[in-house]
Amino acid sequence: MMYTLVKNGILIDGKGGQPVLEAGVLLKDNRIEAVGQVNDIKVPNENVQIVDAGGGFILPGLFDTHVHMMMEITDMRETLKTPFSYKFFQSVEYLRRTVDAGITSIRDAGFTDVGVKEAVENGLVTGPRMQISINPLTITGGHGDSWMRSGIDVTSASYPGMPSGICDGPEQVRQKVREMLRAGADIVKVHATGGVMSPTDHPEYTQFSQEELEIMVKEASFRRGAKVMAHAQGAEGVKNAVRAGIHSIEHGIFLDDEAIELMLENGTYLVPTLLAPIAVLEASQDSDDMPQHAVEKAKEVADIHRESIAKAYKSGVKIAMGTDAGVMAHGTNLRELGLMCDIGMSPMETITATTKVASECLGWDNELGTIETGKQADLIITKTNPIADIRSLENSDNIRVVIKDGNIEKDLRTSAKEIVQ
Repeated sequence: MMYTLVKNGILIDGKGGQPVLEAGVLLKDNRIEAVGQVNDIKVPNENVQIVDAGGGFILPGLFDTHVHMMMEITDMRETLKTPFSYKFFQSVEYLRRTVDAGITSIRDAGFTDVGVKEAVENGLVTGPRMQISINPLTITGGHGDSWMRSGIDVTSASYPGMPSGICDGPEQVRQKVREMLRAGADIVKVHATGGVMSPTDHPEYTQFSQEELEIMVKEASFRRGAKVMAHAQGAEGVKNAVRAGIHSIEHGIFLDDEAIELMLENGTYLVPTLLAPIAVLEASQDSDDMPQHAVEKAKEVADIHRESIAKAYKSGVKIAMGTDAGVMAHGTNLRELGLMCDIGMSPMETITATTKVASECLGWDNELGTIETGKQADLIITKTNPIADIRSLENSDNIRVVIKDGNIEKDLRTSAKEIVQ
């Protein structure tokens, strides 16, 4: 039995209320034993590890509900000459950077197999806890089908842990859902519309019929009690997905009033990924990594994207933080919070979207997302005040301590003032 007392900090518990001054959080093994002002916490007489927050801010472990842990966009020429197995070793660095940014839980939106998840769970590598979708379902010629008009197909190779996601028609759709679940998917991902990165479609193009989307939802729920997340950028594709019972809309670039109303009626989550098109444009200025078709589409949608998310937020749609990390560098995830503030959210609302609401989106709210007695011991300590300066979290050096499941995964406290033995 191991006790840890986190003290000398200001608590932001993830529930959206006022910060608690002179706070303490007592951990017992991997659970939160007590929370409140430190003088009100009964500390056991036995040996207790002290973690001094140094006057910093204590927050729940953060979430990113839309990442790609086994990829980071690079020049296609590099991709084509890189050995297949190399990406598994690269992912170790991506996982580490994600935790260093304070993110202890993620939902992977494609291309990460169950072996990577199990490597983290078994302690072989450091990384966030994960929900994975294996490979997104898409149509022939749709977003995710990287067949080029030259006849060259650069779609990610399928292998035993990564079945192809391309499917057309109800029966193929049903089979592909079963294949993803068999391969270890916790959630099914579908491309309900075209996208920015794909070579032969447009974000407003609708993929899959409502009937096909409904089959995905029913099959995932019936087989494993799993939910479906939908890459959906065009309004018609969004509405098809929501009517079909899909759990969350990813990106939501072209939202009209009807789409927003449907999301409100159905309690559908919106994962904005505001950083994604910006990252595409930034990368195009710094290197040749981004294909020109992606750059042109990102220019087209960037402003519309912000306007759509702002309208959804003002209407009361549930927003969970997600970035599309992998399109941008892993570890830069918290840039998303400043962009969420830019569309009208308060700093506290962005923190809640990155903790409580995100945990609800993943169905983990009974265990994670807020600092409450009985929950799993995931928390971070920040050097800076995120309410006063949310963008200070973009610098991962300001995330001083990361505790996941009761274990200290990152600790940048180096001075005598910061560490109490």
